[in-house]
Amino acid sequence: MERKLIFLIDDEVNFTRLMEHWIKERWNYRLKIFNSTSDFLKYEGEEPDLILLDIMLPGELNGVELLRKIKIQNPDLPVIMLSAQGNVDVAVDTIKIGAFDYFSKPVDLQKLEISIRNAIKNYELQKKVKTLLEEQEKIYKFDNIIAIDEKMQEVFKLMKKVLNTNVNVLIYGESGTGKELIARAIHANSDRRDKPFVVVNCASIPKDLLESELFGHEKGSFTGAFQRKIGKFELADGGTIFLDEIGELELSLQAKLLRVIQDKTFERVGGNEPITTTARIISATNKDLKKAVDEKLFREDLYYRLSTFPILVPPLRERKGDIVVLAEHFVKKFSEEAKVPTPSITKEVIEIFLRYPWPGNVRELENVLQRAVLICDDNKIRVKDLPLSLQAYLPEALSHEVSVVVTSESHEIIPLEKVKENALRHALKITKGNIQEAARRLQIGRATIYRMLKEYNINPKEE
Repeated sequence: MERKLIFLIDDEVNFTRLMEHWIKERWNYRLKIFNSTSDFLKYEGEEPDLILLDIMLPGELNGVELLRKIKIQNPDLPVIMLSAQGNVDVAVDTIKIGAFDYFSKPVDLQKLEISIRNAIKNYELQKKVKTLLEEQEKIYKFDNIIAIDEKMQEVFKLMKKVLNTNVNVLIYGESGTGKELIARAIHANSDRRDKPFVVVNCASIPKDLLESELFGHEKGSFTGAFQRKIGKFELADGGTIFLDEIGELELSLQAKLLRVIQDKTFERVGGNEPITTTARIISATNKDLKKAVDEKLFREDLYYRLSTFPILVPPLRERKGDIVVLAEHFVKKFSEEAKVPTPSITKEVIEIFLRYPWPGNVRELENVLQRAVLICDDNKIRVKDLPLSLQAYLPEALSHEVSVVVTSESHEIIPLEKVKENALRHALKITKGNIQEAARRLQIGRATIYRMLKEYNINPKEE
């Protein structure tokens, strides 16, 4: 691990020699010394991890003026001020400007070492957080959401209109369509991007714990509450809270959520102190909430509060223009992760992808291709690399060998029993489980079909 670099800006020869001994030889840092502010301002080399800056210095600027300049250029870079004057007012002023710490000379070396270590550690954490935020912003830019279909372009237009507002957004769509991705993109491109994005899956948290998860609880408020817990709404203050599967929220919690939306306040479980939140609410559901309202399963007033700005994410089968670009994206992504050459996708596989209804949407396509990248041969994804449920969607116009899982470009020999099983599954898929029609099209008797069903443990209703 490379040693951290410290700059010392000081014109006292004896002091700089002392610091050189301790910083380089005893504390194991790299050190570069500048004897004036002018020397420092001319420097164009490696950036430091920390600066030790004397206040009384020769050159264009004194130490306090240089501190201001440093903080304008890099607000996060830690600067520890040094002074022989020991003036409390000056010390306070430098801390206000942004100095990490202040030491009077002669310096307490033990305390200085601790301060240097803490300052550098804090700087490293700040850089990591900044990098993560930049990566998140990059990942969730609209340009990085893989979609070229016109229906998704309409979704993007809606997203852009609601970015820098406080309006509640309700995202509709089937499971696997990418509702959370849309929510994250709205947050990452809004003026709340530097604040928290907090996710709550209302379906995955037990109902008796969900209130505590959302609003927090006080110590001793119920059995097992050994200490105070901060809720998600409190954590998301100033940012965005994403309530996934909002349709699963029980009625008693719906009433409490409505109050948060109306009053922007809530109490922790077992508490009386009102807590204010400015978190923006983005919710998502794969249910028909209007129908749930009609069935008295969801509060009408809450429904209208949450759905001020609805966004419908279309299922993958309705945005076929995205299937090929998504497939190519996933193949490249999983190849890089597995450190293998990126395989091509055969035209038969593309044909299947365009015919298949994708009940699991984008998530299902992603899973199918992750598996295919790992098991394919000769750097090509063929029909045989797909699950049987997809193989059944190969167009009948293609050769019989292909339709029963042997691609026209493959030399692999499939056992006869496997060919028979695949042919039966394919027929049942096409006929929607109609045994009589499957027998007719396979040109075999119904008794043979029933025997094969038992032999291969096939349920025709599931095919």
